[in-house]
Amino acid sequence: MINKAKIEKAVATIIEAIGENPKREGLLGTPKRIAEMYAEVFGGIDEDPGEELRVGFEEGHQEMVILKDIPFYSMCEHHFLPFHGLAHVGYIPNGRVVGASKIGRVVEILARRPQLQERLTTQIANTIVSVLEPKGVAVVIQAEHLCMTMRGVKKPGSNIVTSAMRGLFQKNPLTRSEFLFLVQGSK
Repeated sequence: MINKAKIEKAVATIIEAIGENPKREGLLGTPKRIAEMYAEVFGGIDEDPGEELRVGFEEGHQEMVILKDIPFYSMCEHHFLPFHGLAHVGYIPNGRVVGASKIGRVVEILARRPQLQERLTTQIANTIVSVLEPKGVAVVIQAEHLCMTMRGVKKPGSNIVTSAMRGLFQKNPLTRSEFLFLVQGSK
């Protein structure tokens, strides 16, 4: 559970530590606003993404299903600065499918935690594998990290791309190639 009072106190301390006055008119409500924002941004900490996939449909479908261009926003755990981008998720059902919005919710829940892009990619794939037990799962994430663009090396526009392949996507190069073409090559 997120402790907003602790966040407010910590933010007031940070404001003082950078040489500002937390009682100044423009900053007076900042600790509270940041506490509210953190409650939203880190709301996935207390949620189980697997719950989103428990309601599905036995359709007998055994061909690739892809939800691409899923926008997400997350917070880098190293600097607590945002990273954002697009996730592409594909799976080959073992007969059971879920609503497309459920895949989007899995991405959102896992992104709303202090994260590393590599971990986020793996967690999305592993969640789908563990709950749906599909024949394969593929996840590709492309994201821009503000910890790299507004500070540090200052390289705006650069993106990090990560992938996780499970089952048929990992074992069969043609299946993997079809997925990659459908999410990237058809733009």
